[in-house]
Amino acid sequence: MAGEEGGAARTVATGGTARDPGWLTGAPGSDAALRQLLRGLPGVDEAGTRARCEGLATRSVKRQAKLAAIDLAIRMTDLTTLEGADTPGKVRGLCAKARRPDPDDPAVPPVAAVCVYPDLAGLARSELAGSGVAVASVATAFPSGRAPLAVRLADVAEAVAAGADEIDMVIDRGAFLAGRYGQVCEEVRAVRQACGSARLKVILETGELATLDNVCRAAWLAMLAGADFIKTSTGKVSPAATPEAALVMLAAARDHERATGRRVGVKVAGGVRTARDAIRYLVLVRETAGPGWLSPRLFRIGASGLLNDLLMQRRAQLTGAYSGAEYFTLD
Repeated sequence: MAGEEGGAARTVATGGTARDPGWLTGAPGSDAALRQLLRGLPGVDEAGTRARCEGLATRSVKRQAKLAAIDLAIRMTDLTTLEGADTPGKVRGLCAKARRPDPDDPAVPPVAAVCVYPDLAGLARSELAGSGVAVASVATAFPSGRAPLAVRLADVAEAVAAGADEIDMVIDRGAFLAGRYGQVCEEVRAVRQACGSARLKVILETGELATLDNVCRAAWLAMLAGADFIKTSTGKVSPAATPEAALVMLAAARDHERATGRRVGVKVAGGVRTARDAIRYLVLVRETAGPGWLSPRLFRIGASGLLNDLLMQRRAQLTGAYSGAEYFTLD
């Protein structure tokens, strides 16, 4: 049996399938039990993962497929502003762009969500009313996650009360790296409860987790604790989203569904700046988790500047000429 699991370990991160992921279900809550569970996960072949990502990045996309991919990427975008200098005016402008990304082309779809700090969630809610665009809010002492649990839960409650449809929380990476898995699990569960009907995206901050094995373990821990999405990054730490981390998380989400019957979405955030970047991630989604994940309900891209490049590339596909950045509002 150990040999079979080892074989699965070598294929999971490179596009293969774990033979029997059912042994991963039923995560208990103690540190010792979670440590045994998470460290028993198939290991990640880091060299194989890089090679797989490099190979998928060379896939070419034909013209009609590219236009459809650009529209899909727009619909998957969480249009984000998370700066200390954010103002109500900036959020109003962002919400207007989210609803109608290109005022000159009503065929351009709206984005999936607008992501803001909790104190601006109410304003975003009123600006997006009736649009179908969700309000997402970061919470839980974003971006560090280092605050008393009561403070983090109050952060969530404030955002939900203001009208947030989705909460992007951060895990305590210090607790995770110290092996306090039970603490992290219980905190995610507590935030999940505080969210009520709002969807919960759990940010792993993969750039601080050091290894892809840790990325895999953190992804499983978040999913077993009740995450609706697992998310790569806050966008405040370098490196942020990487294809390698995304591939590992997509493979974990795929295997989690096979083990539990529940689908969990994946969000990449930070460093996705061009239409080419976005399309490469869509290829990664299709070839790793499968075409069922090619939906805004299961894959998101958190970004600020990406939308303008998607709009420029879309217009170029339709007209054969590139428009300059000045043709579109700044995000």
